[in-house]
Amino acid sequence: MNPDAVIQTFRDAGALLEGHFRYTSGRHGRQFLQAARVLQFPEHTSALCAGMADRFRAEDIQLVVGPATGGIILAYETARHLACRAAFTEKDEHGGMAMKRGFSLRPGMRVLVVEDIITTGGSVKKSIEHLRERGAEVAGVAVLIDRSAGEASFDCRFEALARLDMQSWAPDHCALCAQGLPLVEPDDIIV
Repeated sequence: MNPDAVIQTFRDAGALLEGHFRYTSGRHGRQFLQAARVLQFPEHTSALCAGMADRFRAEDIQLVVGPATGGIILAYETARHLACRAAFTEKDEHGGMAMKRGFSLRPGMRVLVVEDIITTGGSVKKSIEHLRERGAEVAGVAVLIDRSAGEASFDCRFEALARLDMQSWAPDHCALCAQGLPLVEPDDIIV
């Protein structure tokens, strides 16, 4: 799947939103990616995960792991395409990410970490740290869309199906606020 097709899939699913949004970081921007709107469609999810799996097909992946919540569905479907197991990491009591719920991990196991959207890569980095502490060999990271503008990096192979530079501003320097445009809650936009 080429980058233009990935972005078009997000548009078609109503997952690339236009407006005036406040991001988790507190910054403001005119675009918002809502991957859950794409992942509700099995045909989109399957095609996107096949694209991620294809990038790592020659890597002998034994386990696909996705950080909760965005990576759970992606891990399962990518693992299906790679004919291996899937698991997920979730926040632990120390602010990190950990595999819980009885997921097994043998030392030396080759793991692919998947995520929907990368902005800073924090959850992925914490997941990689946890997996390595448990003896995994992290073969790489695959994401649907890298919106980090080149800021996110990992000490392993990193593959994004698409990249999308999304301009953002500090709230006190927001061009959209200066125009008097009200903030929009992404979940309130009905497509």
